[in-house]
Amino acid sequence: MNISKAEQRVLHVLAQGGHIRHKRNKNSKIDEVMCVTRDGYALSDCTLEIFARLKRRRLIISRKGSPYRISHLGRVSVRPQLDNR
Repeated sequence: MNISKAEQRVLHVLAQGGHIRHKRNKNSKIDEVMCVTRDGYALSDCTLEIFARLKRRRLIISRKGSPYRISHLGRVSVRPQLDNR
């Protein structure tokens, strides 16, 4: 699976324990996302377009309305690196 650099960055943050917070508008559609690292910092590379691509490819998942986290397929798809920080 071809995954862009920006998508890889987001997946690495999620694989290390981060999550994606989302906000919905009046029509129950997601209109704002924020990727948060396990240390509590925000990742500026996570845009709504990248979020949509990761969700469409089923690399991230949300259970019962909780923040989005990496799925098993996402863990398998992310390229390992020596030091992800």
